[in-house]
Amino acid sequence: MYQNKKVIIVLPAYNAAKTLEQTYREIPFEYVDEVVLVDDASKDDTVAVGQKLGIKHIIVHEKNKGYGGNQKSCYKKALELGGDIVIMLHPDYQYTPKLLIAMISIIGNDLYPVVFGSRILGKGALKGGMPMYKYIANRFLTFSQNVLMNQKLSEYHTGYRAFSGEVIKSIDFTYNSDDFVFDNEMIAQIFYKGYEIGEVTCPTKYFEEASSINFKRSMKYGFGVLGVSLRYFFTKLGIFKWKVLTGK
Repeated sequence: MYQNKKVIIVLPAYNAAKTLEQTYREIPFEYVDEVVLVDDASKDDTVAVGQKLGIKHIIVHEKNKGYGGNQKSCYKKALELGGDIVIMLHPDYQYTPKLLIAMISIIGNDLYPVVFGSRILGKGALKGGMPMYKYIANRFLTFSQNVLMNQKLSEYHTGYRAFSGEVIKSIDFTYNSDDFVFDNEMIAQIFYKGYEIGEVTCPTKYFEEASSINFKRSMKYGFGVLGVSLRYFFTKLGIFKWKVLTGK
C-alpha cells in the first residue's frame, strides 16, 4: 500500500526467462501489493521462472495475442484485484524497477493520474544504446503527435507506464489494437478523457535480451501511431467519431 492505495505491478512477458528474475528482485515490495505476470505464449521458461519466484498471479496465453493483447490481460487482472495504482513494468529489464517508488508516489500523492518513464528527457537515450534511427523516428513521431494532439510529452513510445485505477476504469481499452499501436491508442483515450500525463527521466538500456522490434515492424508502427494521432485530431474537431475514443 501507498497512501492507503493498492499498488499492482503488471509484467507483460514474452520470452523473458533470462531477465525476469533480475527485474522481479528489484521491485520495492514495501510499496507493492501484488505482481501480475502475463505470459504471451513464450517459447522459453518464462512461466517456470515466474513460478519459481513465487509470483501468485500468472496468466498464460496458449496462443500469442500480441503486445496489446498481453496488456489487455494485464489491466483486466489488475482491475479485478482492485488496483488503485497500476504500473506496467517490462520484465526484459530495459526499464529499471528502481523508478517505481517515484512513479508510485506521483500518483499516490495525486500529482498526476498517469506517469511515464521517459527515455528522451535528459540525454541518456543514445548513451544507453538506443539505435540512431529509432531515436530520430522517436523525435519525429513525438513532435508530430504533440502537434496533432495539442500536448507536450517528451515521448509517446516508452513502455514504462503508471496509471491510477480510475484512469484504467474510465477508458475502454478493449477497443484497442492487439499490436504495438495499443500504447498510443491508450494515450489518445487518456487525453480524450481530459487526464494529464506526468513524466520522469528514465535511463535507457539496450542489450541482446531486451525486447525490440525490427526495422520493418518499426515502420508499420510509425505509420500506425501517426494514424492514431490523426484520428484523434479529426475526432476532436468533430469531423467524425473514432470508436476507440467515443465508444460508438
